[in-house]
Amino acid sequence: MQQEEKDQRGRNWVSASRSGIGATLHMIPVDEVVYLEAADKYVRVVTAEREALIRMSLRELLPRLPAERFWQIHRGTVVRADAVATATRDDSGKVFLTLRQRPERLVASRLYAHLFRAM
Repeated sequence: MQQEEKDQRGRNWVSASRSGIGATLHMIPVDEVVYLEAADKYVRVVTAEREALIRMSLRELLPRLPAERFWQIHRGTVVRADAVATATRDDSGKVFLTLRQRPERLVASRLYAHLFRAM
């Protein structure tokens, strides 16, 4: 089963199961994904309202996402670019991101900090 699929109107979806719900499959529109985070052999899909898991590694999922919309910001974290509200750089070169729809602050490593120079 593919983890990213298209519906009849051409919209992209991510197939994921919610934690603790068992065999229920949820179709999450890619446009609703705020960020993705590696969690062992799974990827945690975080939207504004919920979280779910995909049984696939982030390395496998990343090439299936639109690169212009989803940016890898750390070895185990990918963020939807337009979900980033602010990017603040500290003295060590790390970039801290605040998100539009979530309270978490994400950290972009120095390797990916160049993505936020224009911000």
